[in-house]
Amino acid sequence: MNTTSITSTMQRYIRVLSIAGSDSGGGAGIQADLKTISALGCYGMTAITAITAQNTLGVTAIHPVPPDMLSAQMDAVMSDIGADAVKIGMLHDSETIAAVVYCLRQHAVASVVLDPVMVATSGAVLIQQSAISALVRQLFPVATLITPNLDEASLLVGYALEDEAAMLRAGQQLLDMGAQAVLIKGGHLAGATVRDVLVRQHVSPTWWRDPRIDTINTHGTGCTLSSAIACNLAQGVDLVSAITSARHMVRAAIATGAHIKTGSGSGPLNHLSAPMPMHTTL
Repeated sequence: MNTTSITSTMQRYIRVLSIAGSDSGGGAGIQADLKTISALGCYGMTAITAITAQNTLGVTAIHPVPPDMLSAQMDAVMSDIGADAVKIGMLHDSETIAAVVYCLRQHAVASVVLDPVMVATSGAVLIQQSAISALVRQLFPVATLITPNLDEASLLVGYALEDEAAMLRAGQQLLDMGAQAVLIKGGHLAGATVRDVLVRQHVSPTWWRDPRIDTINTHGTGCTLSSAIACNLAQGVDLVSAITSARHMVRAAIATGAHIKTGSGSGPLNHLSAPMPMHTTL
């Protein structure tokens, strides 16, 4: 048997690496990312940055993974399997951020989606204050897109975002701080409409406005959206289309999980509400 000819005709999965924290409750973090990546037909890999004890009521403990162990996870994946896109979530401290930046610079990745996870749905702060400046300085320049929610954007720019004008202003400030593109998620704004905006240099802002879905089951929404965008970018979709498709996926996951009770607090999305066939590429 000619193994060379067999190897040359084999296909491979579209590969997405999630660098994020573990959520013991399964609704956010690495767990939400893997469910999303699988639902969108890609091959998911992980490098765990922190272990959290949490459920639908909140976060009760955080144990950072040592930077050398995080580096070993990333290097093991990238040196053998590789990645078509990387999604970055919870980065608890400056040492963790430095390890991630070093890996990204060592291994060229076409698309990097940074979800600056700083505040949990429950309100718990998930990042050390000293790490915020490192996040901006070191990671913003290497990210294709950053996806802060209103609370996270507020922490980054130093003031509350209470309307669409403030969202635009904050988006421009984040570009000035080194980001290539910023998707500010306005789900925490009051009102019956959910508003998100994509801000890029020298391009008119792109807005998405949709009716709010009435549910408390929104735990892991940001993780799910960012990993879905990474999947779409990994498959060669342009940024606006990648965000649009990811938002459709998230809204379907929220809608189909809206009336399912999981735990006593903010429950998870229904990540597998619309599974997709596995995609491969030559």
